[in-house]
Amino acid sequence: MRYRLYEIDRIVSMTVAYTIVIVLLVVAYMAALSALTWLLPTEFPLAVAASTLAAAALFNPLRVRVQAWVDRGFNRSRYDAERVMTGFADTLRDEVDLDSVVEGWVTVVARTMQPATVDVWVRGR
Repeated sequence: MRYRLYEIDRIVSMTVAYTIVIVLLVVAYMAALSALTWLLPTEFPLAVAASTLAAAALFNPLRVRVQAWVDRGFNRSRYDAERVMTGFADTLRDEVDLDSVVEGWVTVVARTMQPATVDVWVRGR
């Protein structure tokens, strides 16, 4: 807030991700265009249209995967927290004892958020 760096890590992460996506899409577009012009030498507009559609179809799945990959590097704490929470959710499926569930939850919160204290209030039955 002091230096007006509002979520600068997120801005950098998105910039890196979109740069990688653009480079990969240009490479895919050029490869598809050259392959299609080689296969269809007389139909150049058809090759351009097909290559453009292929690149457009690749955009969103490629963006999601690249963003996840970049987030693992730039926003490691969030990625680790998601991994810990997923692991806790997997163990929670088999747990029926309330004390062990609360103990596991406190452990997960302590590992991911690192608070000074953790209090748990469990309503009586």
